[in-house]
Amino acid sequence: MSTRWPPGDALPPLEPGPIGRGTLAAFARASGDPNPIHLDPAFARRSGHPDVFAHGMLSMAYVARMITDIVDQADLRSLRVRFRAVTPLGASPRCTATVASTDGATAQLDLAVALPDGTVTITGSAVVALD
Repeated sequence: MSTRWPPGDALPPLEPGPIGRGTLAAFARASGDPNPIHLDPAFARRSGHPDVFAHGMLSMAYVARMITDIVDQADLRSLRVRFRAVTPLGASPRCTATVASTDGATAQLDLAVALPDGTVTITGSAVVALD
């Protein structure tokens, strides 16, 4: 990996497409997180939001998928994110990773998830083992 991805290189992004109600319902079932803020438009409005929005952990799952599409799951040593903004219904997140550094055994990745309007919803880092 270190020869293919020197510091500064961008890894292939993941663009999972627009987040729909079906995606939110499926993620709620799979994750065991049926919070109505993500599923019930009336509840979301009563909570001060215009509609439901994606689970933060859904975006984190997309980030993990982006990484494991590139490296073996066993090579993912750590994954840390900070949730910065909500992902509204219908938004199309874009997950990106840039190689920040390598030490011979691991590579540190800088991570982000952004929406088409430029809103950054997640920032973070990951460490992956090198071959």
